Amino acid sequence: MNESLSRSGGRILRRTITRSGRRLWPGTALIGVHQACEAAIPILIGVVVDTAVTPGDGTALALWVAALGVLFVLLTTAYRLGARQLMRAIAEEAHLLRLEVAAKILHPRGARTGMRTGDLLTVSTSDADNTSYLLDYVPRIAGAIVATAISAVTLLLISVPLGLAVLVATPLVLVVLQVSSPVITRRVADQQEQAGRATSLATDLVTGLRPLRGIGAQDAAAERYHAVSRRSLAATLRAARTQGGYLAASTTLSTLLACGVAILAGWFALTGRITVGQFITVIGSAQFLVEPFGLLAVVPSWIAEARASADRVAQVTAAGMVLPEGIATPAADGCDLRLTGVRHGPLAGLDLHVRPGEFVGVAARRPADAEALVRLLAVPAGYQGEVLLGGEPLETIDREHARRLLLVEPHHADLFTGTIAGNVAPHGDAGLAEALSAAAADEVAGLDTKVAERGASLSGGQRQRLALARALLARPPVLVLHDPTTAVDAVTEHAVAEGIRALRHGPGSAFATIVITTSPALLAATDRVVVLGDGEVAAEGGHAELSGTHDSYRRMVLR
Repeated sequence: MNESLSRSGGRILRRTITRSGRRLWPGTALIGVHQACEAAIPILIGVVVDTAVTPGDGTALALWVAALGVLFVLLTTAYRLGARQLMRAIAEEAHLLRLEVAAKILHPRGARTGMRTGDLLTVSTSDADNTSYLLDYVPRIAGAIVATAISAVTLLLISVPLGLAVLVATPLVLVVLQVSSPVITRRVADQQEQAGRATSLATDLVTGLRPLRGIGAQDAAAERYHAVSRRSLAATLRAARTQGGYLAASTTLSTLLACGVAILAGWFALTGRITVGQFITVIGSAQFLVEPFGLLAVVPSWIAEARASADRVAQVTAAGMVLPEGIATPAADGCDLRLTGVRHGPLAGLDLHVRPGEFVGVAARRPADAEALVRLLAVPAGYQGEVLLGGEPLETIDREHARRLLLVEPHHADLFTGTIAGNVAPHGDAGLAEALSAAAADEVAGLDTKVAERGASLSGGQRQRLALARALLARPPVLVLHDPTTAVDAVTEHAVAEGIRALRHGPGSAFATIVITTSPALLAATDRVVVLGDGEVAAEGGHAELSGTHDSYRRMVLR
């Protein structure tokens, strides 16, 4: 684990405690009262035996029984009120951490996390929860310390050797167990990382299951997932073995310490050095101390797990930005897109100019060229050359403004749990009917139809048409579409092509549209087609012209 990230994880844990203080500290105080009452029970019982039972005083017995009742009421009330405060604090902190992680992941400038989707999902869910659980550990630690201190003072007052046995042996046990804390942190962090990779790969495979079956690669994909899953299982078992060994050692040492105190107290009672009531108090306190001893012994394991999760949260929240802070704000009117001498991945000196009002098709011989172009326009980083939007370098434009001017709709667009209307028109229904009609999505289902996670309840073609309708409804000055009709039939594809042209390129329209595809229906609807070969422009012209004069274009498109 990178040392700077580890320090960031420590800062996140400290901030977790600080910003939850208004609920954490009252809750901790109430849990401390609860534990103090728990520790007082064997003390009070011992007093009852010595002052009421042994002398046979019925009145004193009734008064002490009433005192025990008051103690139990206070104990229960303190716990209920304290737990309520702490559960609220834990839930709020987990929510805030998830919001911070999600905000960083979704930042328009792009977060340089180096994590895949599944890893980010794990960080925003289980790691955020594990970090917030520190707010549960703090009151537990405080309560255990209060209980141990009260019991130790009581034992010292009854017998100095008994009190010293507790005060000396407890820190020694904790120091011995603390040695394994770094090992637990490393193994829990590895477990979470491997689980994130397995989740990410599973998500990718489920999303691309149909194409995998189409090319007969499902067996190879299954083998790959099997290998990743086995590594995740091995990491989980290593972490479980380490934590299990730690728990066994801590429980054994804590029990031995409590048993030792009880045996020593029994010997003192037999030799007359303590009374019967004091003996009962010592036995009760020694038995009670097993719980706080065990908790204090296992706390380093809990904190190590919270620290490992906080480090992963810090890896996201402290990540740098892919793009610089943009300040330019070009006007939407007359907005054009110009690429000059662009080198990015397989792109080798690409020149492309799309003017306002143009509908331009881009047909790439190599799928990698199309992917690189889409990726570059979505996140303009790591390239050479010039990419201008409205006359300004794309990476220098304020990202929110850039997204209003230029919308890149990828081939694999996501839908979300909710309704069709919520997915297509989250900000209102103005222009929804026209967008649905242009995308041939007006007959997919009713607007109130429920959509499962990632659109699993819809077919591939339905998902594509709804994603296209969502992009068209945004009405950006420059719209980039990547293979928007690969999962629809030829009739629907033709309707989509005509719909895009009618909606965005009517008389007097200044919208620019780029469709990156090899679909003849879409390319036939464009004003001109740019053919990419070996990372640069190989030909340019109308669809009909290229189909008649350009052999490679004809083979690529008219298949």
